[in-house]
Amino acid sequence: MAVQVEIWTDINCPFCYLGKRRFEEALEAFPHRDQVSVVHKSFELDPTLPRDHSDAVVPHIAEKYGISEAQAAANERGIGAQAEAMGLTYRIEGRDFGNSFDMHRLLHFALEQGRQEQLLDALYAANFAEDAPLFGDHDRLARVAVSAGFDEQAVRAVLADPEAYADAVRADEAEAAQLGARGVPFFVLDRKYGVSGAQPAEVFAQALQQAWSDHAPGLEIVADGDACGPDGCALPERN
Repeated sequence: MAVQVEIWTDINCPFCYLGKRRFEEALEAFPHRDQVSVVHKSFELDPTLPRDHSDAVVPHIAEKYGISEAQAAANERGIGAQAEAMGLTYRIEGRDFGNSFDMHRLLHFALEQGRQEQLLDALYAANFAEDAPLFGDHDRLARVAVSAGFDEQAVRAVLADPEAYADAVRADEAEAAQLGARGVPFFVLDRKYGVSGAQPAEVFAQALQQAWSDHAPGLEIVADGDACGPDGCALPERN
């Protein structure tokens, strides 16, 4: 018996970075964590961007939400404070954003090898914790994958073929639409329970317990009569 958790994310998304850590906190404390399987699914925040696109985050946020760059920078500082409280490094200045399709293709490549988690963590660290730009640079992307323990030649072969794992990415995105996901992170447990956003660890813990309880329901007593227990036997009353 196992609980399956599917998590739709995008490397551009800071709340996916935070949400992953909060979910991991809940999972670590979950008594049946060894019977929970986790798979990460693809979701592009902006699939219309050119494949080689890279631009600064703060001006992009300001333009997208119709706010000033000062307000966008303040939002970044707020997210950075949340990350710091969880022990995560979050670079609030100088980050870039861009098309993440090739990253998602590599994550499917990593899933095939049973090492998806390692690559996702390396991509999050490269985007949110390190100084060098990440998007629109296959050399940088290959170095990140190699640092996570993947074979460079195999990684570059995936990146060189734009259709490698492309159908898997598109299938994930189609599933997200069918499930009603309008943003990420989006967590689905056993295709029955959904959790949207970087919720507190307590919310993830509750969702895990609910999914687990469905696998092991309590016994429904359909008839109750005379029986013996630790305290003795219930004797029938004499007339």
